[in-house]
Amino acid sequence: MYIPKEIFRTMPGETRSLESADYILITMYTVAFIGGTIGVIAMSFFLVKMNTLSMTTAAIVNLVVVHGLLLLTLPFRLYYYISQKWIFGLEFCKAVSAMMHIHMYLTFLFYIITLVNRWLIFFHLKDKMEFYRKLHAVAASAAVWVLVIVIVLPLFILRYGKEFDKSYDNRTCFKFHRELEKKSVKALNYVMIIAVVCITCILLGLQVFIILKVVKNLSGSVWSHQEFWAQMKSLIFIFVIIICLLPYHLFRIYFLEHTNEAQLENYNEICLSISALSCLDLLSFVISGSHFFKQKIIMLRDKYACC
Repeated sequence: MYIPKEIFRTMPGETRSLESADYILITMYTVAFIGGTIGVIAMSFFLVKMNTLSMTTAAIVNLVVVHGLLLLTLPFRLYYYISQKWIFGLEFCKAVSAMMHIHMYLTFLFYIITLVNRWLIFFHLKDKMEFYRKLHAVAASAAVWVLVIVIVLPLFILRYGKEFDKSYDNRTCFKFHRELEKKSVKALNYVMIIAVVCITCILLGLQVFIILKVVKNLSGSVWSHQEFWAQMKSLIFIFVIIICLLPYHLFRIYFLEHTNEAQLENYNEICLSISALSCLDLLSFVISGSHFFKQKIIMLRDKYACC
């Protein structure tokens, strides 16, 4: 009997040897897990000292939470790619798969909130962006998570992979590409791709404009001014989007029209794994905010200026 390659990686009970794509995925998720865990722990200590009424702080707290939830699922992905078999059931497979996409778009959302808050203050449209009470900050965060946990996640688990359930090998996971053949799913993907790409271009353009404006207004070396470093921190958010989130969406454009090509599934998974590297953002924020890091940057600048 012929068994389609896109349904089974191997015959039930068998495991195949690791391929190049598997090694790349294992490396990506290992780096994301280790670096992300360190970043979440380090940022948690910083948050204790930050203004709890600030909208930026609330966004960062939620960013820590969403990174933490993704990090909890990464060991299961690593086990699967190392052992080449899934032993945790179809529904949990869907939940782990859903978490990757939920993490990607919530990270994007919290980045936008953080950047908009900073820009409103920079352009003096608001003196400060704060909640009136801590309860308001908690309520706003809870509203986002209720929407995700009560509505988005259950719908994702119930509908995602439904076409695949009848022919699903319970030792295989993350093979839901057949869903993309649906016109409604394909249309939704195109909408998300266009939205992410357009918003990213707008964010980058505005941030570059602000940095140039700051450099023009500052006297002396810009490297010694706190305002310049604050804008560079904002630029890190956009760099993370470009490096970690855009590759998946740009490759998705091609993948949506070639879902039947088995090899492209590996490339799609690799691009998705790159999005998990956004968990390293918290570590980069901690490092970039350290006095030691700023001193080293200034020393390097002075060294090359002398040359």
